[in-house]
Amino acid sequence: MCSRTTNPPSPREEHGKSISTLEGMGFRAGQGLIERFTKETPSFKDELDIMKFICKEFWTNLFRKQIDNLRTNHQGTYVLQDNRFRLLTPVSNGKQYLEEAPKFLAFTCGLVRGALSNLGIDSTVTAEVSVMPACKFHIIMQKS
Repeated sequence: MCSRTTNPPSPREEHGKSISTLEGMGFRAGQGLIERFTKETPSFKDELDIMKFICKEFWTNLFRKQIDNLRTNHQGTYVLQDNRFRLLTPVSNGKQYLEEAPKFLAFTCGLVRGALSNLGIDSTVTAEVSVMPACKFHIIMQKS
């Protein structure tokens, strides 16, 4: 009889799994929220129109403020900048929390990806923090 021992997952593997779980939870929540927020909204003209809605209405409903800056290369890449991201503000006093920032951003990345998915756009959403509480969300539209 063969016995096989498995090593417990490393802290890095656990960290990656928790980030992935948070992103998945955000995805499902984003799908539901965008349905509610767009119930009375006329259909969108194009991709940029959808992104403007995400930056204004969607973000305001979630975080009580609009995105501070929206940039695009007009080729399917968007950068949303929030200079005082609500989920990072409470922990932004010290640099020791900078490495923990991805945990706070994973759920929001999922929210945005889920909302876009329900509006017919497949995307990849990542986040970056250089100075807290500011953060940037990078959205790359997947061409079908």
